Amino acid sequence: MILTVDAGTSVTKAALWDRDGLVGLAGTPVATRHPAAGRSEQHPAEWWSSVVDACAQLAGRTPGGLGSVDVVGCTGARQTFALVDANGEALGPGILWSDRRATPESEAPTVASGIGNGPPARSGILADLGSVAAKLEWLVAHEPGRVESSAWILAPRDLVAWRLTGTVATDVTMASRTGLYEPDGRVVEDLAAVVRSRLPAVVPSDRVTGRLESPAAAALGLTAGVPVVIGAGDRPCEVLGTGAAESVPMVSWGTTANVSVPVGTVPEAPPPGVVVSRAAGDGWLLEGGLSAAGSLLAWLGTLTGRPPPELATLARQSPPGARGVLATPWLEGARAPWWQPGAAAAFVGLAPAHGPGDLARAAFESVAWEVGRCLEAIASRRPEGAAVTGLALGGSGAAIPVWLDVLGGITGLGSRGRRSGQAASAGAALLAASAVGLEYDLDGIDPVAVRVEPDPAAVHGYAELRERAERVAATIVGLTRPGEPPCG
Repeated sequence: MILTVDAGTSVTKAALWDRDGLVGLAGTPVATRHPAAGRSEQHPAEWWSSVVDACAQLAGRTPGGLGSVDVVGCTGARQTFALVDANGEALGPGILWSDRRATPESEAPTVASGIGNGPPARSGILADLGSVAAKLEWLVAHEPGRVESSAWILAPRDLVAWRLTGTVATDVTMASRTGLYEPDGRVVEDLAAVVRSRLPAVVPSDRVTGRLESPAAAALGLTAGVPVVIGAGDRPCEVLGTGAAESVPMVSWGTTANVSVPVGTVPEAPPPGVVVSRAAGDGWLLEGGLSAAGSLLAWLGTLTGRPPPELATLARQSPPGARGVLATPWLEGARAPWWQPGAAAAFVGLAPAHGPGDLARAAFESVAWEVGRCLEAIASRRPEGAAVTGLALGGSGAAIPVWLDVLGGITGLGSRGRRSGQAASAGAALLAASAVGLEYDLDGIDPVAVRVEPDPAAVHGYAELRERAERVAATIVGLTRPGEPPCG
Protein backbone atom coordinates (compact mmCIF):
# COMPACT_ATOMS: atom_id res chain seq x y z
CA MET A 1 0.00 0.00 0.00
CA ILE A 2 1.32 3.45 -0.97
CA LEU A 3 0.39 6.75 0.64
CA THR A 4 0.99 9.82 -1.54
CA VAL A 5 1.08 13.39 -0.27
CA ASP A 6 0.50 16.16 -2.82
CA ALA A 7 1.33 19.64 -1.45
CA GLY A 8 -0.60 21.59 -4.07
CA THR A 9 -1.17 25.32 -4.29
CA SER A 10 -4.85 25.29 -3.31
CA VAL A 11 -5.29 21.88 -1.68
CA THR A 12 -3.07 19.35 0.06
CA LYS A 13 -4.15 15.84 -0.91
CA ALA A 14 -3.49 12.51 0.73
CA ALA A 15 -4.19 9.44 -1.41
CA LEU A 16 -3.96 5.73 -0.74
CA TRP A 17 -3.05 3.34 -3.58
CA ASP A 18 -2.76 -0.39 -4.07
CA ARG A 19 -1.99 -2.36 -7.23
CA ASP A 20 -5.63 -2.10 -8.32
CA GLY A 21 -5.82 1.67 -8.05
CA LEU A 22 -6.95 4.49 -5.82
CA VAL A 23 -8.24 3.22 -2.48
CA GLY A 24 -9.03 6.54 -0.83
CA LEU A 25 -8.53 10.29 -1.20
CA ALA A 26 -8.81 13.30 1.10
CA GLY A 27 -7.88 16.94 0.77
CA THR A 28 -7.47 20.05 2.90
CA PRO A 29 -7.55 23.59 1.46
CA VAL A 30 -4.54 25.86 1.93
CA ALA A 31 -5.33 29.57 2.03
CA THR A 32 -3.53 32.05 -0.21
CA ARG A 33 -3.29 35.72 0.76
CA HIS A 34 -2.60 38.74 -1.42
CA PRO A 35 -1.32 41.43 0.98
CA ALA A 36 -0.29 43.79 -1.83
CA ALA A 37 -0.44 44.07 -5.61
CA GLY A 38 1.49 41.25 -7.25
CA ARG A 39 2.03 39.32 -4.03
CA SER A 40 0.80 35.78 -3.31
CA GLU A 41 1.63 34.26 0.07
CA GLN A 42 0.76 31.34 2.34
CA HIS A 43 1.52 30.44 5.94
CA PRO A 44 4.11 27.62 5.74
CA ALA A 45 2.74 26.15 8.97
CA GLU A 46 -0.36 25.23 6.95
CA TRP A 47 1.75 23.15 4.57
CA TRP A 48 2.31 20.66 7.38
CA SER A 49 -0.99 21.06 9.26
CA SER A 50 -2.89 20.42 6.02
CA VAL A 51 -0.99 17.14 5.57
CA VAL A 52 -1.95 16.09 9.09
CA ASP A 53 -5.59 17.00 8.48
CA ALA A 54 -5.78 15.29 5.07
CA CYS A 55 -4.25 12.09 6.48
CA ALA A 56 -6.69 12.15 9.40
CA GLN A 57 -9.60 12.40 6.97
CA LEU A 58 -8.18 9.58 4.87
CA ALA A 59 -7.59 7.34 7.88
CA GLY A 60 -11.16 7.92 9.01
CA ARG A 61 -12.46 6.68 5.65
CA THR A 62 -10.15 3.67 5.45
CA PRO A 63 -10.91 0.42 7.32
CA GLY A 64 -7.96 -0.19 9.60
CA GLY A 65 -6.62 3.33 9.10
CA LEU A 66 -3.19 3.90 7.55
CA GLY A 67 -1.27 1.28 9.47
CA SER A 68 -0.75 -0.92 6.39
CA VAL A 69 1.11 1.75 4.38
CA ASP A 70 4.41 0.36 3.00
CA VAL A 71 5.88 3.57 1.57
CA VAL A 72 5.09 7.29 1.38
CA GLY A 73 5.57 9.18 -1.90
CA CYS A 74 5.61 12.98 -2.18
CA THR A 75 4.87 15.62 -4.78
CA GLY A 76 3.92 19.29 -4.76
CA ALA A 77 3.93 22.69 -6.39
CA ARG A 78 7.16 23.98 -7.87
CA GLN A 79 8.55 27.54 -7.66
CA THR A 80 6.87 28.13 -4.28
CA PHE A 81 9.21 28.41 -1.31
CA ALA A 82 9.75 29.55 2.26
CA LEU A 83 12.81 30.54 4.26
CA VAL A 84 12.99 28.47 7.44
CA ASP A 85 15.32 28.22 10.43
CA ALA A 86 17.29 25.19 11.56
CA ASN A 87 14.18 23.80 13.29
CA GLY A 88 12.01 24.11 10.22
CA GLU A 89 10.11 27.13 11.51
CA ALA A 90 9.21 29.66 8.83
CA LEU A 91 10.81 33.08 8.90
CA GLY A 92 7.92 34.90 7.30
CA PRO A 93 5.30 33.91 4.75
CA GLY A 94 5.79 31.40 1.99
CA ILE A 95 6.09 32.98 -1.45
CA LEU A 96 4.05 31.32 -4.20
CA TRP A 97 4.99 30.56 -7.79
CA SER A 98 2.41 33.18 -8.85
CA ASP A 99 3.98 35.96 -6.76
CA ARG A 100 5.30 38.85 -8.89
CA ARG A 101 6.96 41.10 -6.31
CA ALA A 102 10.23 41.00 -8.24
CA THR A 103 10.41 43.75 -10.85
CA PRO A 104 12.88 44.65 -13.58
CA GLU A 105 14.31 47.18 -11.15
CA SER A 106 15.27 44.33 -8.83
CA GLU A 107 17.83 43.27 -11.43
CA ALA A 108 16.72 39.65 -11.26
CA PRO A 109 19.29 37.29 -12.78
CA THR A 110 19.07 36.74 -16.52
CA VAL A 111 19.27 33.03 -17.25
CA ALA A 112 19.96 31.39 -20.60
CA SER A 113 16.69 30.42 -22.26
CA GLY A 114 17.82 27.02 -23.50
CA ILE A 115 20.10 24.13 -22.64
CA GLY A 116 23.48 24.66 -24.26
CA ASN A 117 22.70 28.20 -25.42
CA GLY A 118 24.57 29.96 -22.63
CA PRO A 119 27.67 29.42 -20.57
CA PRO A 120 27.77 25.83 -19.21
CA ALA A 121 27.76 27.08 -15.63
CA ARG A 122 24.28 28.55 -15.92
CA SER A 123 20.92 26.97 -15.19
CA GLY A 124 19.78 26.58 -18.78
CA ILE A 125 16.18 27.74 -18.21
CA LEU A 126 14.36 31.00 -18.59
CA ALA A 127 14.07 32.71 -15.20
CA ASP A 128 11.16 35.13 -15.44
CA LEU A 129 10.36 37.56 -12.65
CA GLY A 130 8.22 34.90 -10.97
CA SER A 131 11.13 32.48 -10.64
CA VAL A 132 12.63 31.47 -7.33
CA ALA A 133 15.92 33.07 -8.38
CA ALA A 134 14.30 36.45 -9.02
CA LYS A 135 12.27 36.47 -5.81
CA LEU A 136 15.25 35.43 -3.72
CA GLU A 137 17.20 38.33 -5.16
CA TRP A 138 14.31 40.60 -4.18
CA LEU A 139 14.45 39.23 -0.62
CA VAL A 140 18.21 39.76 -0.44
CA ALA A 141 17.66 43.40 -1.44
CA HIS A 142 14.54 44.15 0.63
CA GLU A 143 14.55 41.69 3.56
CA PRO A 144 18.21 40.77 4.09
CA GLY A 145 17.59 39.91 7.74
CA ARG A 146 15.17 37.14 6.83
CA VAL A 147 17.69 35.65 4.39
CA GLU A 148 20.61 35.91 6.82
CA SER A 149 18.59 34.27 9.63
CA SER A 150 17.46 31.34 7.49
CA ALA A 151 18.95 27.87 7.39
CA TRP A 152 17.08 26.52 4.36
CA ILE A 153 15.07 27.59 1.32
CA LEU A 154 12.44 24.92 0.78
CA ALA A 155 9.44 24.17 -1.40
CA PRO A 156 6.28 22.98 0.40
CA ARG A 157 6.96 19.36 -0.63
CA ASP A 158 10.54 19.61 0.65
CA LEU A 159 9.45 21.05 3.99
CA VAL A 160 6.87 18.28 4.40
CA ALA A 161 9.47 15.60 3.56
CA TRP A 162 11.80 17.10 6.17
CA ARG A 163 9.07 16.89 8.79
CA LEU A 164 8.48 13.27 7.81
CA THR A 165 12.10 12.08 7.85
CA GLY A 166 14.38 14.69 9.41
CA THR A 167 16.32 14.83 6.12
CA VAL A 168 16.57 18.03 4.07
CA ALA A 169 16.56 17.41 0.31
CA THR A 170 14.91 18.31 -2.96
CA ASP A 171 14.75 16.47 -6.29
CA VAL A 172 16.01 17.28 -9.76
CA THR A 173 12.59 18.29 -11.14
CA MET A 174 11.96 20.82 -8.39
CA ALA A 175 15.51 22.19 -8.62
CA SER A 176 15.37 22.57 -12.39
CA ARG A 177 12.56 25.13 -12.17
CA THR A 178 14.24 27.48 -9.68
CA GLY A 179 16.83 29.02 -11.98
CA LEU A 180 19.53 28.24 -9.41
CA TYR A 181 20.73 24.81 -10.54
CA GLU A 182 22.34 23.38 -13.64
CA PRO A 183 20.34 20.73 -15.51
CA ASP A 184 22.25 17.96 -13.70
CA GLY A 185 21.25 19.34 -10.30
CA ARG A 186 24.47 21.15 -9.42
CA VAL A 187 24.11 24.63 -7.97
CA VAL A 188 25.00 27.51 -10.29
CA GLU A 189 27.41 29.36 -8.00
CA ASP A 190 27.21 32.80 -9.62
CA LEU A 191 23.40 32.78 -9.59
CA ALA A 192 22.95 31.32 -6.11
CA ALA A 193 25.37 33.84 -4.54
CA VAL A 194 24.57 34.46 -0.86
CA VAL A 195 21.81 31.82 -0.70
CA ARG A 196 24.11 28.99 -1.83
CA SER A 197 24.52 27.44 1.62
CA ARG A 198 20.74 27.46 2.15
CA LEU A 199 19.86 25.32 -0.85
CA PRO A 200 19.04 21.64 -0.18
CA ALA A 201 20.92 18.74 -1.71
CA VAL A 202 19.43 17.46 -4.99
CA VAL A 203 18.56 13.76 -5.35
CA PRO A 204 16.81 11.62 -8.00
CA SER A 205 13.01 11.69 -7.92
CA ASP A 206 12.72 7.97 -7.09
CA ARG A 207 15.04 8.15 -4.08
CA VAL A 208 14.19 7.08 -0.52
CA THR A 209 15.43 10.12 1.41
CA GLY A 210 14.65 8.76 4.87
CA ARG A 211 12.27 6.83 7.05
CA LEU A 212 9.24 8.10 8.87
CA GLU A 213 10.23 9.44 12.27
CA SER A 214 8.12 8.68 15.33
CA PRO A 215 6.62 12.17 15.92
CA ALA A 216 5.48 12.45 12.30
CA ALA A 217 4.22 8.87 12.30
CA ALA A 218 2.12 9.53 15.38
CA ALA A 219 0.71 12.74 13.88
CA LEU A 220 -0.31 10.98 10.67
CA GLY A 221 -1.43 7.61 12.03
CA LEU A 222 1.37 5.74 10.26
CA THR A 223 3.99 3.26 11.38
CA ALA A 224 7.40 4.68 12.26
CA GLY A 225 10.20 3.53 9.99
CA VAL A 226 8.16 3.49 6.76
CA PRO A 227 10.38 4.65 3.84
CA VAL A 228 9.66 8.09 2.38
CA VAL A 229 10.36 8.85 -1.29
CA ILE A 230 11.04 12.48 -2.22
CA GLY A 231 9.14 12.20 -5.53
CA ALA A 232 8.94 14.90 -8.19
CA GLY A 233 7.23 18.22 -8.75
CA ASP A 234 3.53 18.21 -9.51
CA ARG A 235 3.81 18.61 -13.29
CA PRO A 236 6.48 15.93 -13.82
CA CYS A 237 4.37 13.61 -11.67
CA GLU A 238 1.31 14.45 -13.76
CA VAL A 239 3.23 13.58 -16.91
CA LEU A 240 3.97 10.15 -15.41
CA GLY A 241 0.44 9.76 -14.08
CA THR A 242 -1.25 10.61 -17.37
CA GLY A 243 1.02 8.44 -19.51
CA ALA A 244 1.86 11.47 -21.66
CA ALA A 245 4.29 11.16 -24.56
CA GLU A 246 5.84 13.44 -27.15
CA SER A 247 2.93 12.69 -29.50
CA VAL A 248 0.38 12.98 -26.66
CA PRO A 249 1.21 16.08 -24.57
CA MET A 250 -0.17 16.46 -21.08
CA VAL A 251 -2.64 19.32 -20.56
CA SER A 252 -3.50 19.94 -16.94
CA TRP A 253 -6.30 22.07 -15.49
CA GLY A 254 -5.95 22.90 -11.80
CA THR A 255 -5.36 26.19 -9.99
CA THR A 256 -3.62 27.07 -13.23
CA ALA A 257 -3.17 25.18 -16.49
CA ASN A 258 -0.07 23.64 -17.95
CA VAL A 259 1.14 22.03 -21.16
CA SER A 260 3.97 19.51 -20.72
CA VAL A 261 5.65 17.51 -23.49
CA PRO A 262 8.18 14.81 -22.49
CA VAL A 263 11.19 14.66 -24.82
CA GLY A 264 14.34 12.58 -24.83
CA THR A 265 16.59 15.41 -25.93
CA VAL A 266 16.27 19.17 -25.80
CA PRO A 267 16.05 21.05 -29.12
CA GLU A 268 19.10 23.15 -29.90
CA ALA A 269 16.83 26.18 -29.93
CA PRO A 270 13.99 25.60 -27.44
CA PRO A 271 10.57 26.85 -28.52
CA PRO A 272 9.91 30.55 -27.87
CA GLY A 273 8.06 31.18 -24.63
CA VAL A 274 8.44 27.56 -23.49
CA VAL A 275 10.47 26.45 -20.46
CA VAL A 276 12.79 23.43 -20.46
CA SER A 277 12.87 21.42 -17.23
CA ARG A 278 13.84 17.98 -15.97
CA ALA A 279 11.43 15.08 -16.18
CA ALA A 280 10.96 12.60 -13.35
CA GLY A 281 13.53 10.11 -14.57
CA ASP A 282 15.38 10.22 -17.86
CA GLY A 283 14.59 13.01 -20.27
CA TRP A 284 13.16 16.50 -20.23
CA LEU A 285 9.91 18.42 -20.35
CA LEU A 286 9.01 21.27 -22.68
CA GLU A 287 6.51 23.22 -20.62
CA GLY A 288 4.06 26.04 -21.05
CA GLY A 289 2.79 27.13 -17.65
CA LEU A 290 -0.24 29.43 -17.71
CA SER A 291 -1.14 32.04 -15.10
CA ALA A 292 -4.68 30.92 -14.25
CA ALA A 293 -7.33 28.28 -14.86
CA GLY A 294 -9.32 27.09 -11.84
CA SER A 295 -8.28 30.27 -10.04
CA LEU A 296 -9.92 32.32 -12.82
CA LEU A 297 -13.16 30.41 -12.42
CA ALA A 298 -13.00 30.80 -8.63
CA TRP A 299 -12.44 34.54 -9.00
CA LEU A 300 -15.40 34.77 -11.39
CA GLY A 301 -17.47 32.81 -8.89
CA THR A 302 -16.69 35.37 -6.20
CA LEU A 303 -17.84 38.19 -8.49
CA THR A 304 -21.04 36.47 -9.60
CA GLY A 305 -21.94 34.72 -6.37
CA ARG A 306 -22.00 31.35 -8.11
CA PRO A 307 -19.64 28.49 -7.16
CA PRO A 308 -17.31 27.14 -9.86
CA PRO A 309 -19.29 23.89 -10.42
CA GLU A 310 -22.41 25.94 -11.15
CA LEU A 311 -20.47 28.23 -13.48
CA ALA A 312 -19.13 25.18 -15.32
CA THR A 313 -22.69 23.95 -15.83
CA LEU A 314 -23.86 27.35 -17.03
CA ALA A 315 -20.87 27.62 -19.37
CA ARG A 316 -22.01 24.53 -21.23
CA GLN A 317 -25.31 26.28 -21.94
CA SER A 318 -23.48 29.08 -23.74
CA PRO A 319 -22.47 28.26 -27.33
CA PRO A 320 -18.91 28.15 -28.66
CA GLY A 321 -17.65 31.70 -28.79
CA ALA A 322 -19.67 32.64 -25.68
CA ARG A 323 -22.07 34.72 -27.79
CA GLY A 324 -19.33 37.17 -28.68
CA VAL A 325 -17.52 37.43 -25.33
CA LEU A 326 -13.76 36.94 -25.36
CA ALA A 327 -11.50 36.85 -22.32
CA THR A 328 -7.85 36.82 -21.33
CA PRO A 329 -7.02 34.70 -18.24
CA TRP A 330 -4.14 36.79 -16.91
CA LEU A 331 -5.16 37.48 -13.32
CA GLU A 332 -1.52 37.52 -12.24
CA GLY A 333 0.20 38.46 -15.46
CA ALA A 334 0.60 36.48 -18.67
CA ARG A 335 2.97 33.54 -18.46
CA ALA A 336 3.64 31.09 -21.32
CA PRO A 337 3.95 31.80 -24.13
CA TRP A 338 3.81 35.58 -23.61
CA TRP A 339 5.84 36.22 -20.43
CA GLN A 340 4.34 39.67 -19.86
CA PRO A 341 3.85 40.15 -16.10
CA GLY A 342 1.87 43.36 -16.59
CA ALA A 343 -0.82 41.79 -18.79
CA ALA A 344 -4.24 41.70 -17.17
CA ALA A 345 -7.38 39.61 -17.24
CA ALA A 346 -10.12 41.09 -19.41
CA PHE A 347 -13.57 40.36 -20.80
CA VAL A 348 -14.30 41.92 -24.18
CA GLY A 349 -17.58 42.19 -26.08
CA LEU A 350 -19.97 42.35 -23.13
CA ALA A 351 -23.56 43.46 -23.64
CA PRO A 352 -26.66 43.62 -21.39
CA ALA A 353 -27.88 40.25 -22.69
CA HIS A 354 -24.79 38.40 -21.47
CA GLY A 355 -24.91 36.46 -18.23
CA PRO A 356 -22.67 34.40 -15.92
CA GLY A 357 -22.74 31.43 -18.30
CA ASP A 358 -21.27 33.50 -21.13
CA LEU A 359 -18.55 34.88 -18.85
CA ALA A 360 -17.72 31.36 -17.64
CA ARG A 361 -17.65 29.99 -21.19
CA ALA A 362 -15.31 32.81 -22.23
CA ALA A 363 -13.09 32.02 -19.22
CA PHE A 364 -12.76 28.36 -20.22
CA GLU A 365 -12.12 29.37 -23.81
CA SER A 366 -9.45 31.89 -22.79
CA VAL A 367 -7.46 29.14 -21.10
CA ALA A 368 -7.88 26.81 -24.06
CA TRP A 369 -6.64 29.51 -26.46
CA GLU A 370 -3.51 29.77 -24.30
CA VAL A 371 -3.07 25.99 -24.37
CA GLY A 372 -3.32 26.11 -28.16
CA ARG A 373 -0.66 28.83 -28.33
CA CYS A 374 1.71 26.77 -26.19
CA LEU A 375 1.15 23.67 -28.33
CA GLU A 376 1.91 25.70 -31.44
CA ALA A 377 5.07 27.14 -29.91
CA ILE A 378 6.30 23.64 -29.07
CA ALA A 379 5.34 22.37 -32.53
CA SER A 380 7.53 25.05 -34.08
CA ARG A 381 10.57 23.01 -32.96
CA ARG A 382 9.06 19.59 -33.62
CA PRO A 383 10.80 17.42 -36.24
CA GLU A 384 8.85 16.93 -39.45
CA GLY A 385 6.49 14.03 -39.17
CA ALA A 386 6.38 14.03 -35.35
CA ALA A 387 2.72 15.00 -35.12
CA VAL A 388 0.59 15.39 -32.00
CA THR A 389 -2.16 12.79 -32.08
CA GLY A 390 -4.05 13.64 -28.88
CA LEU A 391 -3.90 15.08 -25.37
CA ALA A 392 -3.46 13.40 -21.99
CA LEU A 393 -5.62 15.04 -19.33
CA GLY A 394 -4.29 16.03 -15.91
CA GLY A 395 -5.79 17.92 -12.99
CA SER A 396 -9.39 18.33 -11.93
CA GLY A 397 -10.37 19.58 -15.38
CA ALA A 398 -10.52 16.01 -16.64
CA ALA A 399 -13.90 15.80 -14.88
CA ILE A 400 -15.32 19.10 -16.24
CA PRO A 401 -17.29 18.40 -19.44
CA VAL A 402 -17.26 21.98 -20.74
CA TRP A 403 -13.47 22.15 -20.43
CA LEU A 404 -13.11 18.98 -22.50
CA ASP A 405 -15.55 20.34 -25.11
CA VAL A 406 -13.72 23.67 -25.35
CA LEU A 407 -10.23 22.13 -25.33
CA GLY A 408 -11.14 19.75 -28.16
CA GLY A 409 -12.86 22.45 -30.18
CA ILE A 410 -9.98 24.92 -29.99
CA THR A 411 -7.09 22.45 -30.43
CA GLY A 412 -8.89 20.02 -32.74
CA LEU A 413 -7.43 17.15 -30.70
CA GLY A 414 -9.03 14.27 -28.86
CA SER A 415 -8.23 13.79 -25.19
CA ARG A 416 -8.02 10.92 -22.74
CA GLY A 417 -8.30 10.92 -18.98
CA ARG A 418 -7.59 8.26 -16.38
CA ARG A 419 -9.95 6.78 -13.85
CA SER A 420 -8.73 8.45 -10.66
CA GLY A 421 -8.46 12.02 -11.93
CA GLN A 422 -5.42 12.32 -9.66
CA ALA A 423 -2.51 12.24 -12.09
CA ALA A 424 0.05 13.91 -9.81
CA SER A 425 -0.68 11.47 -7.01
CA ALA A 426 -0.58 8.53 -9.43
CA GLY A 427 2.83 9.68 -10.67
CA ALA A 428 4.07 10.02 -7.09
CA ALA A 429 2.83 6.49 -6.38
CA LEU A 430 4.74 5.11 -9.38
CA LEU A 431 7.96 6.82 -8.23
CA ALA A 432 7.49 5.51 -4.69
CA ALA A 433 6.88 1.98 -5.97
CA SER A 434 10.00 2.13 -8.13
CA ALA A 435 12.12 3.32 -5.21
CA VAL A 436 11.26 0.35 -2.97
CA GLY A 437 10.87 -2.35 -5.63
CA LEU A 438 7.08 -2.67 -5.70
CA GLU A 439 5.57 -3.70 -9.05
CA TYR A 440 3.03 -1.00 -9.84
CA ASP A 441 1.89 -0.31 -13.41
CA LEU A 442 0.09 2.86 -14.57
CA ASP A 443 -2.57 1.05 -16.58
CA GLY A 444 -3.11 -1.24 -13.60
CA ILE A 445 -3.51 1.44 -10.96
CA ASP A 446 -5.16 4.07 -13.17
CA PRO A 447 -6.51 2.89 -16.54
CA VAL A 448 -7.84 5.28 -19.19
CA ALA A 449 -11.52 5.87 -18.44
CA VAL A 450 -12.39 9.00 -20.43
CA ARG A 451 -11.99 9.50 -24.17
CA VAL A 452 -13.36 12.65 -25.80
CA GLU A 453 -13.18 13.45 -29.50
CA PRO A 454 -13.63 17.03 -30.73
CA ASP A 455 -16.95 18.05 -32.25
CA PRO A 456 -16.26 18.93 -35.93
CA ALA A 457 -18.76 21.79 -35.83
CA ALA A 458 -17.02 23.27 -32.77
CA VAL A 459 -13.61 22.89 -34.41
CA HIS A 460 -14.87 24.77 -37.46
CA GLY A 461 -16.52 27.46 -35.36
CA TYR A 462 -13.45 28.09 -33.23
CA ALA A 463 -11.26 28.22 -36.35
CA GLU A 464 -13.38 31.13 -37.56
CA LEU A 465 -13.08 32.84 -34.16
CA ARG A 466 -9.34 32.44 -33.89
CA GLU A 467 -8.29 35.65 -35.65
CA ARG A 468 -10.44 37.75 -33.32
CA ALA A 469 -9.17 35.87 -30.26
CA GLU A 470 -5.58 36.54 -31.30
CA ARG A 471 -6.26 40.24 -31.92
CA VAL A 472 -7.91 40.65 -28.51
CA ALA A 473 -5.06 38.88 -26.69
CA ALA A 474 -2.39 40.91 -28.51
CA THR A 475 -4.26 44.14 -27.77
CA ILE A 476 -4.54 43.42 -24.03
CA VAL A 477 -0.85 42.52 -23.89
CA GLY A 478 -0.07 45.75 -25.71
CA LEU A 479 -1.87 47.86 -23.09
CA THR A 480 0.94 47.31 -20.57
CA ARG A 481 4.63 47.98 -20.73
CA PRO A 482 6.91 44.89 -20.82
CA GLY A 483 7.90 43.95 -17.30
CA GLU A 484 5.27 46.14 -15.68
CA PRO A 485 3.85 44.45 -12.55
CA PRO A 486 0.16 43.51 -12.57
CA CYS A 487 -2.17 46.13 -11.16
CA GLY A 488 -3.78 45.59 -7.79
